[in-house]
Amino acid sequence: MRVESSATPTPPIPSSGTLLALLGTLVFSLTLPTTALALASFTPYQVGIGRAGFAALLAALVLLAERPPRPRGRQWGSLLVVAGGVVFGFPLLTTFALDQGATPAYAAVFIGLLPAATAVAGALRAGDRPRPAFWVACGAGVLAVTLFTLTRGAGGPGPGLPDLLLLLALAACALGYAEGARLGRELPPRHVICWALVLVAPLTAPLTVVLFAVTPPRLTPAALAGFAYVSAGSMFLGFFAWYAGLARVGVARGGQLQLLQPVLTVGWAALLNGEAIAPVTVLTALAVLVCVGLTQRAGRPLASTVPADPPCDGRTHDPSVTVISAAPPVPRKQE
Repeated sequence: MRVESSATPTPPIPSSGTLLALLGTLVFSLTLPTTALALASFTPYQVGIGRAGFAALLAALVLLAERPPRPRGRQWGSLLVVAGGVVFGFPLLTTFALDQGATPAYAAVFIGLLPAATAVAGALRAGDRPRPAFWVACGAGVLAVTLFTLTRGAGGPGPGLPDLLLLLALAACALGYAEGARLGRELPPRHVICWALVLVAPLTAPLTVVLFAVTPPRLTPAALAGFAYVSAGSMFLGFFAWYAGLARVGVARGGQLQLLQPVLTVGWAALLNGEAIAPVTVLTALAVLVCVGLTQRAGRPLASTVPADPPCDGRTHDPSVTVISAAPPVPRKQE
């Protein structure tokens, strides 16, 4: 079923979507440094799986309190894709990369490629079609971030297992972001990560119990704070803002705000992990800010095949119905 009218102006993109995506980027920028802190006391399996196990408990509390309608049909398959990308893929792969010798600053080079990967995934999964100027600005930002983080990561591990793990994490995260944003147009965005976590809880919850029972961690305040952050922040609350922002401004356009994340991550790594900051950091930060501004000014996507935003009452809508917004008809002048 398709509902449309003769006038189809493009609706304005709300600025709140950009702010929400920025908030999500800020939360995620702390993920690698706090993961490194957690690894001082926890095993890679405890950090990679345990964060999902504890976050699933928080997600279950939210769903029990709000009692939203359950996902339907293909939405369950989409939730599995989200879980595979951001509940298992990115957390486990980045944790093992850091455990194998990569530093948070070195890993930032791959995070710098995440916006471009997310834009590609959005084109494939969410139907986004950015304009050419968008891709030019995106490429410039990726180049600036890559040169910056490669310079800072010169003392890190050479090509090897950590690099492969980070590349795989990049692909998994981009797919999870794009699929979650697409699903965030059918479900309330905060419920996307909640349902994804609860869906795989029968696996993550018992594994978490076993992992902590077999190898009790020797807790330190810094490691405990790092684990608490990746569980409640990176794995849970950050996605509330992130998926809401992507659902409003689009996967490609909102994803480019993550060009800021590597620069922020390096700053957090210096503050929390004691990594040195090079003078080029300020210049790169300015270059990235310019590129982010250009991506936001590059215009709306040429077209999108995704359905309209869900109703504000939180109910799911039929994904087979595409609603095209239109301006009200102008009444004819009476003779």
